[in-house]
Amino acid sequence: MATVLAVDDSMSIRQMIKVVLGPAGHTIIEAEDGADGLAKAKSGAPHLVITDLNMPVMNGLEMIKTLRTMPALTGVPILFLSTESDEGIKQQAKAAGATGWITKPFKPEQLLAVVSKLTRA
Repeated sequence: MATVLAVDDSMSIRQMIKVVLGPAGHTIIEAEDGADGLAKAKSGAPHLVITDLNMPVMNGLEMIKTLRTMPALTGVPILFLSTESDEGIKQQAKAAGATGWITKPFKPEQLLAVVSKLTRA
């Protein structure tokens, strides 16, 4: 199964991701903002990154742009999980290197299906 880096300033969202993906066999690494996510991505070699957009210290877009410059992580899928549903923001995320987008609140089965597809697990 996959190692998933969950980057969100909301502990309850990170816990929800663990509750949904953990029983499916995925290992979850938690980070509370983009800077923390970058540090953990460097040391944890995730198979997938799930990130929020709006976070303190470093937002999701900035984190994605930086992740995409790191050779070891260029091919790692990145899934945006955000309350934002604006098309312009989605286009910015795609341009930055995001693979997909799920709007919060999410359905557990939707998250599991997308993660399974992106990690082929």
